[in-house]
Amino acid sequence: MVSESYRYVGPPELKAVVRPDRGGCRISSAEEFASWVERSATELGEPFTFVVDLDCVLHLAPRRSEHVACAGGEAVLGAGEISFTCEAGRWGVGDVSNQSTGYCPDVGSWAAVAEALDRAGLSRPPGFTHEVVFRRCPGCQQHNIVREDDFFCVFCGSDLPETWNVDPSS
Repeated sequence: MVSESYRYVGPPELKAVVRPDRGGCRISSAEEFASWVERSATELGEPFTFVVDLDCVLHLAPRRSEHVACAGGEAVLGAGEISFTCEAGRWGVGDVSNQSTGYCPDVGSWAAVAEALDRAGLSRPPGFTHEVVFRRCPGCQQHNIVREDDFFCVFCGSDLPETWNVDPSS
C-alpha cells in the first residue's frame, strides 16, 4: 500500500464549499467502472478529473470539477486528469497526468494511481503520460510548475528545490 498523501493546498474558498457527500464517483472494481462508463458515455470525448483516496480507490468526476470536490475535501494519494479508450471491448487509460493545482501531487504519486487503476480492472500505461512537476518557492511561497527541468520561481526568480515541497506541513 502506498502511503504518501497530499492535502489540499489550493484556494481555501474552493474547499469551503465542498460537500463531503458529493465527491466523485467511487470506482473500486471493473464492475463499478462498467456501470459508471455506461452513464458517462456522452462525456468520454474529454478527460475527467480524478483522485485516488486514502484507501487507494479511484474517484472520477467531469473534467471541469475541482479535485477537492471530487475528493470530498479529503487528502488524497493522487490526483490529476484521465481519459479512457476502449479497444476490443476492453477499457483502458488513454492519457493520465498528475495535473492538479489543488493538490499538486508529486510524480511519485503514480504508484497509488497505478494501484487504483489495477483495482478498477483498467489497462494502463507504465507511468503518467504527462508528468507535472510542482514546487513551492521558499522565497515568495507561490506554487510553481517546473518546465524543462528549469527550477526557478516564475513569480520572484528564486531557485526552487529539486524535491517536492508544496505542502509545508508534510
